Amino acid sequence: MEDLLKVGVLTTTHGIRGEVKVYPTTDADRFLDLEYVLLDTGREKRKLEIENVKYFKNLVILKFRGIDNINDIVAIGCLLYTSPSPRDL
Repeated sequence: MEDLLKVGVLTTTHGIRGEVKVYPTTDADRFLDLEYVLLDTGREKRKLEIENVKYFKNLVILKFRGIDNINDIVAIGCLLYTSPSPRDL
């Protein structure tokens, strides 16, 4: 994970359609430029494509492609990573 940038932590689900609330650990606007994130569950790393980004207070609300049910994403407390951009290096 050394070559990845931590961008957030899943805090809870949002609604019943598979959206999640993320506490950003970097600039929240970064999520608008991301195509995917890597979800680290501690046992595996899963690539999730970002379908939609919204904001609520200090949180980012993400909708992932193929995650359409609240039961499909139960990885609360897991970390989200992405590849660093050239501006991060």
